[in-house]
Amino acid sequence: MTRLPTGSAGASGSANRDEDQDRVVSAVADADDRVVEGALRPKRLSELIGQTRVREQLSLVLEGATRRGRPPDHVLLSGPPGLGKTTLAMIIAAELAAPLRITSGPAIERAGDLAAILSTLTEGEVVFIDEIHRVARPAEELLYLAMEDFRVDVVIGKGPGATAIPLVIAPFTLVGATTRAGLLPAALRDRFGFTAHLDFYEPAELGVIVRRSAGLLSVALRDDGADEIASRSRGTPRIANRLLRRVRDFAEVRGDGVVTRECARAALELYEVDESGLDRLDRAVLGALVRRFGGGPVGLATLAVAVGEEAETVEVVAEPFLVRAGLIARTPRGRVATPAAWQHLGLPLPRQAEWARLGGYGSVGAVAGSAASASDATLRNVDEEVTLFD
Repeated sequence: MTRLPTGSAGASGSANRDEDQDRVVSAVADADDRVVEGALRPKRLSELIGQTRVREQLSLVLEGATRRGRPPDHVLLSGPPGLGKTTLAMIIAAELAAPLRITSGPAIERAGDLAAILSTLTEGEVVFIDEIHRVARPAEELLYLAMEDFRVDVVIGKGPGATAIPLVIAPFTLVGATTRAGLLPAALRDRFGFTAHLDFYEPAELGVIVRRSAGLLSVALRDDGADEIASRSRGTPRIANRLLRRVRDFAEVRGDGVVTRECARAALELYEVDESGLDRLDRAVLGALVRRFGGGPVGLATLAVAVGEEAETVEVVAEPFLVRAGLIARTPRGRVATPAAWQHLGLPLPRQAEWARLGGYGSVGAVAGSAASASDATLRNVDEEVTLFD
């Protein structure tokens, strides 16, 4: 396996990425995560936990290609960070018994950077490009030809005297990973023969992952402790493994070294991760929205000032999970708290008259509808939505 330079993010994106990495519930990998994940990653498809449909589909693609003696179609993996896209790329290479080269979109700034990688490939090699949506446009256009015809055109010279020299490259398999599939041009997306979207994991699946990781890390873990960690991991294996390491430290320093439910609860309370997986920033945003602004609607900039953070930090770092958890909703008028947010904070829902006085009456329908959607309930009409607050 060859790791190539990964480049750097822009100033604003890098700042938000660094701030997100500082959170114990961040799905973005830090340096420690990368070291530990190397030992915890499953090596074969049969060892992969969860993602059942993706695993079965990918198994068919790889086995069919192996029987034909040809490289499989190019593979695109999409989904939120921390769900195992890099792990799947490594598994693909292992299943094909092929070398793996790893790079990232930000590192490929020029067409020459990509040509240097592709021109040295051996037949059947697997190339993994993380954050493929961030590949520079000139390199992206070169990638089209390489993926389709296994050929790149190297331009020699400049201006009218420039000459394009076609260079045949060895057949290879490209595995692209992205957290923002919508940013991929259609021309690039259509060249992937197999596309898979990774979903968040169920608590039961995360419990299995935590137990497996505990065995590899020689952590004394009881089933109730594993379930407690899994329930607070936001459906993300990377977060589950990080919480396991933090709880292990707590158990070894302040306990008898055995991770039980009580131990996990005490440790995660110390790290400010509540039973729903919310951390300090999440609760600050939720608390400001409910307590200071009566549940909203309130603009993003105002909400950010209320919690002492940048607007982009609130939007990129905190909001996605709060929206997915059904605790806040985005509306044209601003952010609003759902009934689930009031319940999470242990506060009674305001009555209809009080809601109107707080300026949130106009958003009652939107809030109730969001909460109903989150809980898979059905509200039949607007009158029923309003009664949620009576």
